Amino acid sequence: MKISFNWLKQYINFDLSLEDTAKYLTDCGLEVEFFEEFETVKGGLDGFVIGEVLTCENHPDSDHLHITTVNTGTMPPLNIVCGAANVAQGQKVVVATIGAVVYHDQDSFVIKKSKIRGVVSEGMICAEDEIGIGSSHDGIMVLDANAKPGTPAAAYFKVENDAIFDIGLTPNRSDAISHFGVARDLYAVLKVNNIPCSPIIYPKVEDYIPSAKMSAVDIVLEDKNACPRYTGLTIHDVEVGESPEWLKNRLRSIGCRPINNVVDVTQYIMFEIGQPLHAFDADKIIGNKVIIKKLPEETPFTTLDGHEVKLSSEDLMICNEEEGMCILNGTILKQMPLFAMNVVVIPK
Repeated sequence: MKISFNWLKQYINFDLSLEDTAKYLTDCGLEVEFFEEFETVKGGLDGFVIGEVLTCENHPDSDHLHITTVNTGTMPPLNIVCGAANVAQGQKVVVATIGAVVYHDQDSFVIKKSKIRGVVSEGMICAEDEIGIGSSHDGIMVLDANAKPGTPAAAYFKVENDAIFDIGLTPNRSDAISHFGVARDLYAVLKVNNIPCSPIIYPKVEDYIPSAKMSAVDIVLEDKNACPRYTGLTIHDVEVGESPEWLKNRLRSIGCRPINNVVDVTQYIMFEIGQPLHAFDADKIIGNKVIIKKLPEETPFTTLDGHEVKLSSEDLMICNEEEGMCILNGTILKQMPLFAMNVVVIPK
């Protein structure tokens, strides 16, 4: 189980080193096998700043290069040769200054002052994959017009330094498969040892206001031995989009790839309080029913990554009236027979 130090401290404030925190976690039965430093963006974006493209002209000795001057908050502006087709005057961009290290896949290189086809270049205007916050290399990353030149990119993108504890959980410790569960145990052991700490800080739910609307989807339990309880919630008027940086950082820290705000928040809640969630588009639930059951042996099922698998007769499925939509983890359900699996239904 991977536990983020920063995330853990959302629920309990204390002043201990990583080593001491690992010791107290181990003392209460949550054995820390190791911990490691983590940056939400490799290198911490040291030497990267927000810039504004003041001028952009075609390179006289190239059919694809551009000569730009870029305001990075200091005078004089930097001269930067850029090969991206989408670079233009007036854009707010991310600039790797001289001395910055650019990490790309498993490789890295240091930005140096150089001449490109006879023109001095004093930095690099970056694509999102070159700063480690995405995979696109279609062109440079163009920022919001309100971005302020000279702002450190680490501050703009809210880059965090963190530490990740790897805890070897035993099967009887299902209460500790979440950050909040670990915080509870840590609070108890700190209080027993008279270590100063805050009371437990509970996740805020004050903004949640249930409506009187009835759920548009029925839940049917056909296999109550494998899944004795399954609950559902309908959320209306949801706009699918990119998650905020704080949420993406929390997921990145424990090895989860951010996808979009709907998927990410279900992942976040699972790792926050140990409650698995599945999100579905209500328009795609055939028959307006979520049915928990097992399908026949060898039934084909295509997973989210596009791979087709053959189901076992023991695989517990979340289905609509015609087909399977998701595989439930039957092993977890058998270990925790009162565990509630929630479905969040998202209408378009």
